[in-house]
Amino acid sequence: MKAVHFGAGNIGRGFVGLILHDAGYEVVFADVNAELIDALRAASSYLVLEVGAGASTRTVDHFRALNSATHEADVVAEIATAEIVTTAVGPNILRFVAPLIARALAARSADLPPLAVMACENALNATDLLRAEIEKASLGGLEKAVFANTAVDRIVPVQAEGAGLDVTVETFFEWAIESKPFGDAAPVIPAAHFVDDLAPYIERKLFTVNTGHATTAYHGFLAGATSISEAIAIPSVLAEVRAVLGETSALLVAKHGFDPAVQQAYLEKNLERFANPHLTDTVDRVGRQPLRKLSRHERFIAPAAELIEGGTEPLALVRTVGAALHFDVAEDPESQDLQAKLRSLSATDFVTQVTGLEAEHPLFSRVLAVVEHAR
Repeated sequence: MKAVHFGAGNIGRGFVGLILHDAGYEVVFADVNAELIDALRAASSYLVLEVGAGASTRTVDHFRALNSATHEADVVAEIATAEIVTTAVGPNILRFVAPLIARALAARSADLPPLAVMACENALNATDLLRAEIEKASLGGLEKAVFANTAVDRIVPVQAEGAGLDVTVETFFEWAIESKPFGDAAPVIPAAHFVDDLAPYIERKLFTVNTGHATTAYHGFLAGATSISEAIAIPSVLAEVRAVLGETSALLVAKHGFDPAVQQAYLEKNLERFANPHLTDTVDRVGRQPLRKLSRHERFIAPAAELIEGGTEPLALVRTVGAALHFDVAEDPESQDLQAKLRSLSATDFVTQVTGLEAEHPLFSRVLAVVEHAR
């Protein structure tokens, strides 16, 4: 069995690649980072080092690596004969991956089982986004693929200098995959779990893990913290994170019918994860790309909009949007773009362009107020 995975970075090697390897697939990593691909091509294995309770060290071998920028035809040929193709490249990069998958589907033999296509990104319905891009580039053969949305969750921090290909990760992970697209022919991935309705799992993860993680980063940045574990140890930051997750938990329970006690336990588990001192993640890394995180269907605006539409004021979420507006990290181009927009656009235009909210939406005036205060 063979799986092609786009994105040979830390998440690709330490999460998706590891799970596919453990499921018995030969993993072919595809990436545009020439130095990384060369290192993988020269290595016979790498280690995944778990930290935290129940930690273990895993060895990943039986993999290959291809440069998807310089060896497109080879990547296309591998996909055309694979069982699975996955991505962990970031939602904005899916449009660059899609043409290669489209070419592979056109070349794929009709005698092979359908290719399982799954985008493992921190975004709602990322596989749908990938499929739309594949359709744009399609040369025919879409019927040779099955597209399934997934929800993925594992904290993979900034790696220690000199770690090489080895990856440090937390012990906790979750990979939920919607089962309906596959019918009775779901791919064999024992560590993943297949669910009839993925939407609740995607939103639970996005509005708890991602919302909470980013909230910790933005309030921690304002408090002068360097790491996420340092930030969550600051009482005022922890209070804001609890307040935000209290709001999103109320939404998740009401919308998806989660048991309140189960959701509260999930919330507490994630606060433990953020406080893990072995995960040396920084507020700068977790808070990066604030423009994407402040967009309409992302971790702050989406739940805040749904809450206010239902009659609940999302006070803590709006406060965190205000905190995100102060995120200013020289090494993060999006944060610099954010600051430039705050200086150059009117508050009304900023809210419209960055959050995607319409002026008539009840959340618009609340966000407008924090933007005006930040300018």
